[in-house]
Amino acid sequence: MKKSIVACSGLLLASFSHASGLYFYEIGTEDTALAGAGQAARAQDASTIVTNPAGMTRLPDHMFTGGLQVMGGDINYQLDNARQSPGNVMNIFPNASSFYSQKVSDDVYAGIGLYGNYGLGIDFGDWAGDRLIKKSTMVAMTLSPSLAWKLSDRVSIGGSVNANYGFLSLTRNIDGDDKTQKDHDWAMSYRLGLLMDLTDQTRAGITWNSKTDYDFTIDAQARFPNLPNVDFTLPIGAQVRSPQQIMLSLVHDIDKQWSVMGDLGWQDWSQFGAPQITVAGEALDKTSRLKDTWHTALGVQYRPTEEWRLNAGVAFDSTVYKDQSDAALTLPTGDEWRFATGAQYQLSQASNIGIAVEYLHMQSSIIQSPAVLAGNYDNPYLWFTSVNYSYQF
Repeated sequence: MKKSIVACSGLLLASFSHASGLYFYEIGTEDTALAGAGQAARAQDASTIVTNPAGMTRLPDHMFTGGLQVMGGDINYQLDNARQSPGNVMNIFPNASSFYSQKVSDDVYAGIGLYGNYGLGIDFGDWAGDRLIKKSTMVAMTLSPSLAWKLSDRVSIGGSVNANYGFLSLTRNIDGDDKTQKDHDWAMSYRLGLLMDLTDQTRAGITWNSKTDYDFTIDAQARFPNLPNVDFTLPIGAQVRSPQQIMLSLVHDIDKQWSVMGDLGWQDWSQFGAPQITVAGEALDKTSRLKDTWHTALGVQYRPTEEWRLNAGVAFDSTVYKDQSDAALTLPTGDEWRFATGAQYQLSQASNIGIAVEYLHMQSSIIQSPAVLAGNYDNPYLWFTSVNYSYQF
């Protein structure tokens, strides 16, 4: 599930985490080691609740999966004309997830997940735009009760009702003093999944996720001393969101040692137009900048022994922008490449532990408006490292 938050507002966080590929697939599970490949069809642990709830029908009668993750990187913004630039605004950001699934009857499974697949902490420090933003943090968690029903030996369906909680904090310079504003909001979203065994060695999964909308109430107006009687309004309220999306996945077991898998996904970013800064009540550019995005991924699993499972994957997400040279200040993203690897070790018949690392490279982007803060994001990147644990009982 993608993705998935600069210089200007708490929306920076949401845009980083919601943009094509930045609506994070990475939630501290084994999927991170595969760059998300096969996510809607793999169903190897209880985290299938978030990738395809129908996959619970492939799990043991009771199963717990949990993960811990750290994200870092370099999101570097450089202003034009050699003014005081913020540089790398990215802070180290932790994350955690937990999932539990249970067999209710021969055909019905239930589960619940608690996870965060977007959120970020940034720090611009003292820079030319510190009246717009100095620091900002968004933390979002999702509680996901889920059900799955086995229609036959080869076909299962599932669904989740997601309660999403978001917290936003924004600090900026107001007349020489740092002022912090905070707000929180709840938003509902939904997930439907279908899982099919096409053959004894091949299965397919498809998952649909509805859009998620937070509405944070924070004073969005800011002024610059060298621009008297002109106020900038940041696009914060009702613009922290992720689009509806569809993910199709295939997994094929070549033999007992090798499995290959892949994804094809779509996200409806064009419905949002583009987050715009307004000056003196007028949008700088009312033209829609955003387009729908596409995701593809390939992954492989190799089992050299009964105890070890090795993972590797690569994924590509297309840019949300129609023109990368006219990106929105609050949405620094572009084409994205993910490269990932990791391993799972079977501790006992009932439990396993795994590690994963991933590198995410984003396309550079140029910011033209507002002209007072024009600049560029030069080859931004993120990295993830995680550990996961599963126990069946």
